[in-house]
Amino acid sequence: MRLIIPVVLLLAALAGCSDKSGAESGQMILAPANSAFKNTDVTGLGYARDFALNDQDGKPRTLADFKGKVVVLFFGYTHCPDVCPTTLSEMAAAMKQLGADADRVQVLFVTLDPERDTPAVLKQYVPAFDPRFIGLSGDQEATAKVAKEFRVFYQKVPGKEAGNYTLDHTAASFVFDPQGRVRLFVRSGQGAEPIVHDLKMLLAGK
Repeated sequence: MRLIIPVVLLLAALAGCSDKSGAESGQMILAPANSAFKNTDVTGLGYARDFALNDQDGKPRTLADFKGKVVVLFFGYTHCPDVCPTTLSEMAAAMKQLGADADRVQVLFVTLDPERDTPAVLKQYVPAFDPRFIGLSGDQEATAKVAKEFRVFYQKVPGKEAGNYTLDHTAASFVFDPQGRVRLFVRSGQGAEPIVHDLKMLLAGK
């Protein structure tokens, strides 16, 4: 498992939930950083604008459904042994620390493995971290489309047994402000404190 985050004018994050790693990156042109944020300010980013997927109850969802809330969007899969549960646990801890403000935050988990992550699987897995969390999925075509829009890399890594595999994938979250504008790129594995700090800023209209 690797996590790579060089930040200058290009930013790419790659993590593999296996012993192997693929290699892919996308250009991320950064806005002038708000030094008050703990995470990477990507205000004005020219991609990561929207998605069209179904939630764990089969309801079509887009970013507009969550307008008025700060949205945290993370890509992963339920069989991920490390970074995905770690990230969801961090977000669950952040929600607890936010107290009543947590009701103004929506965490969305987009599966990159629709072959195994059916809506029923997502409905059991995602809310287990926090009942307010929502799992999103689409078919292979829809998954590829949203991954392309967000410059998210994912690749199957075959296991030792037939049909058994892991995924190497981008390990970071995109955060949108209540107006639906992408604002932050949040790396995984940093703990809840920096996330809480930045979410509070966005909730305050920063």
